[in-house]
Amino acid sequence: MPAPISTDGPTEGPGALFYNLAGIAVLVLLMAVGQAYLIDRAGQSATVTGPALGDGNIVQQTVAGRELDIPAAWFRFGEQMKGGFASQVDLRFMLALEPGVSAHPVDVTLLPRSRARASSALLDAVYLHQFDEGTKGGVAGLVGKSLLPRDGYSGETVWYDPLSPVPFVAKCAPAVVPAEPDLCLRTIHLQSGLAAVLSFRADALHSWRHFDQELALWLGQIGAL
Repeated sequence: MPAPISTDGPTEGPGALFYNLAGIAVLVLLMAVGQAYLIDRAGQSATVTGPALGDGNIVQQTVAGRELDIPAAWFRFGEQMKGGFASQVDLRFMLALEPGVSAHPVDVTLLPRSRARASSALLDAVYLHQFDEGTKGGVAGLVGKSLLPRDGYSGETVWYDPLSPVPFVAKCAPAVVPAEPDLCLRTIHLQSGLAAVLSFRADALHSWRHFDQELALWLGQIGAL
């Protein structure tokens, strides 16, 4: 007599079990990819928004004996976003140099003064001896001098205020992308015992007279002045 046929549903063998497990694995993978996409979009949104004066979520750090109260949104690197002692801190400011003009992003590295020479001191000690002939114009109030193509200075230009005893000085080099503005580097010493190494686009040079005034707002908020 034939065995009765069960009506409780199909019997799952090893092949069906493997198929179900594979389906679950694919589903988990898709969920993980979706979550990573959302995190990436959130990170891009945060980057577009950028840091701002008045940001909260303060992280306390001490650099060269100076206690700093830094908003978390100002950090350039997430691994530095922790309290305690640090040899340096890398931040990003958004300087509003002209009314009605988009703020200029400025990368700022704060470190002990002993580790960085001020650009104003380098003007006479180093750059002056590397100047090529001729003068560049285009930035009102600043003199532009190309550096001789040696010692790694090829294509670089120093812009400085010739009238001040402690001049505004920035050394600028061509950007990696040809269509982008040159990138400038400037180092200043602060009364707090810190040095600030500033990196910014050359189009900010047109507002150089307002640069330090705006910079002081950001440095003052965290106690770096």
